Amino acid sequence: MNLEQIMDMLKTQERLAKNITHWAVIPEKPGEYEAFPEYLSPKLISALKKKGIHRLYSHQRRALDEVMANNDITVVTPTASGKSLCYNLPVLNAILADKNARAIYLFPTKALSQDQVSELMDIVDEMEEDIKTFTYDGDTPVNARVAIRKDGHIVVTNPDMLHTGILPHHTKWMKLFTNLKYIVIDEIHIYRGIFGSHTANLLRRLHRICKFYGSNPIFICCSATIANPRELSEKITQKPMVLIDQNGAPAGEKNIIFYNPPVVNRQLGIRRSSLLEAKTIALGFLKNRVQTITFARSRLAVEVMLTYLQEEMKNLHGGRNSIRGYRGGYLPKERRAIEKGLREGKILGVVSTNALELGIDIGNLDVSIITGYPGSVASTWQQAGRAGRRSSVSASILVASSSPLDQFIINHPEYFFEASPEHGLINPDNLYILVSHIKCAAFELPFSDGEIFGGENIDEILAFLEGERILRHVGGRWHWMAESFPAEEISLRSASMENFVITDITEGAKVIGEVDRSSAPMLIHEEAIYIHAGQQYQVEKLDYEEKKAYVRKVDVDYYTDANFAVEIKVLDVFRQKADNNQQNYMGEVMVTSLATMFKKIKFFTHENLGFGPIHLPPEEMHTTAYWLSIPENTGDLSRDEIESGLLGLCNVMVNIAPLYLMCDPRDVRGVVQIKSPFTQKPTIYIYDNFPGGVGFSEKLYDMEDQLLKAARQVIMECDCEDGCPSCVGPYEEVGHGSKTFALKIIKGVLSD
Repeated sequence: MNLEQIMDMLKTQERLAKNITHWAVIPEKPGEYEAFPEYLSPKLISALKKKGIHRLYSHQRRALDEVMANNDITVVTPTASGKSLCYNLPVLNAILADKNARAIYLFPTKALSQDQVSELMDIVDEMEEDIKTFTYDGDTPVNARVAIRKDGHIVVTNPDMLHTGILPHHTKWMKLFTNLKYIVIDEIHIYRGIFGSHTANLLRRLHRICKFYGSNPIFICCSATIANPRELSEKITQKPMVLIDQNGAPAGEKNIIFYNPPVVNRQLGIRRSSLLEAKTIALGFLKNRVQTITFARSRLAVEVMLTYLQEEMKNLHGGRNSIRGYRGGYLPKERRAIEKGLREGKILGVVSTNALELGIDIGNLDVSIITGYPGSVASTWQQAGRAGRRSSVSASILVASSSPLDQFIINHPEYFFEASPEHGLINPDNLYILVSHIKCAAFELPFSDGEIFGGENIDEILAFLEGERILRHVGGRWHWMAESFPAEEISLRSASMENFVITDITEGAKVIGEVDRSSAPMLIHEEAIYIHAGQQYQVEKLDYEEKKAYVRKVDVDYYTDANFAVEIKVLDVFRQKADNNQQNYMGEVMVTSLATMFKKIKFFTHENLGFGPIHLPPEEMHTTAYWLSIPENTGDLSRDEIESGLLGLCNVMVNIAPLYLMCDPRDVRGVVQIKSPFTQKPTIYIYDNFPGGVGFSEKLYDMEDQLLKAARQVIMECDCEDGCPSCVGPYEEVGHGSKTFALKIIKGVLSD
């Protein structure tokens, strides 16, 4: 069967059709075209025509015109709309006119960098011009680096390499910085939260170095659809931006299908696993040779889904290897081979985290299946956009989990289709992040008294660093005096540089992957089943001090999942207000988390087969939080009833907060205290899951009662009798009656 026939079957097969809550058809869209501008080099026009490009999309022409007028721009158009020409054309045109001109391309990942270089080189080769384009990242051979610094016209890199490998050694890059005309930042919507806050400071450092060498480059930013692309770009680059958001590219018909797994226990409100339902739907396409990408929310979910699909496909054409996994933790060579296999059609299906959400060229997939709402409207559109890159029919199917957020989206399609995507939030002045980059900037160039960094006078911070014997103040300037190399101590993507290396000791010792520090207690504690590319390994030993895990191949019928216990302590209050019958706060907290135990979960049936303890030290984090306290007599409830109601209410609030914050649901967490040591009252805390916080808590504090009203709507609309995973949470966790008690608490707090 072809794609259209399989979609007809989805509509008619009762087992699946009755679970479809919404089916939207986005019609085919014709392209809007404009001629090449007169100022574009004839050589460049000739190369484009050889590649079959005889005119530009309207947004590409406008981008060219704005850049030629020396304006910094942000281009916001969908996946596969030709955004790369919006920056490749002005850059190549400038280099053809002046062979000294230079450009830096910043991509959020190494994979995306390498992918874009091949497209750029195709145009350069067609022109037969000596325009040297190089990828400069951790995989670049040492002997090639000197040539890149000396001769590279276009240096394609990522923020991490700019941070550790280029800016601290700017004296070796003098030719680049002296002649720097353009800085391209692709996928700018990725630069939110902690990564965006770091990147904004990284660009503050880049501005200092450009100014030192006398250059003032134009920024060309590209983004997926978010609510505030211009604001986010301006905050990251510190430059006023011209927004280009009218898409001129053609698009084939796209089917967006919302699917809610069937309820298997009406009383408890338990639905069939979204993983198992997504597997069933994916197999319908894969067995008919329709190339499909399946997205899953976590590394563990990717490996479980991959195990299921490979088992089902092992006796069909292509066998197990026709389905591959793709996620962080795989080694680079492994990921490149998977990307190539998808482009060439040798791989029929891939199961991925959001690692393939970005614009890496993986060919023309026909179907994307999204297992669980990705956490934001923008991410959902990105994942849906990985299917249908040709002018043909495509399908994207969102399979909801039981979480309140998923259930809200799946039952309110109008929210998804009518609401504007979320805001990208960053907080570059987070003190943890700011001080780290001031250290790096001082290492690169001395600060002068009164110098502004990010719009603020930083003399107080410089004086603090002098007291720490890191800087020395001489003749009105602050000089680096410490022996350490500051950039190597700072990770742009997390609070910690430390990754745990995973070594397979089944036969000898072979490194198979790595895990970031925050995920280590969940994924590689001793006795954990670690799954890599569908192969199961048992963790024999975790050396926490040396950050090494030793694993051995096994073949078992279960996987493991860890539980966490969290404690929270208030350190400082930044803002507070009384509102109706509640007290609202926003401030600094210390969060202590401890992995306590793990469960063994059987494949396919998801039964709990047992559990075991985890013996690891607790992790501490200073961050910001929003918290609200209520009177102990709210709703005339007993202490136990208040506890049950608060636990349920906290679950709902934390789950739906990402609707109002452009963040992954894992970026905020919640804790309940029945009698808080700080407020002396029943209290719900929602905190930023990043050291220092990135602004989520402040946004929640400013929402007034909006979050409580949204929580009430979710709870009241749920069909369950007594609370379930789709509203307040499983009754084993929140207790019987949690749904009723949560509604009474909301009624007692709100006066509407």
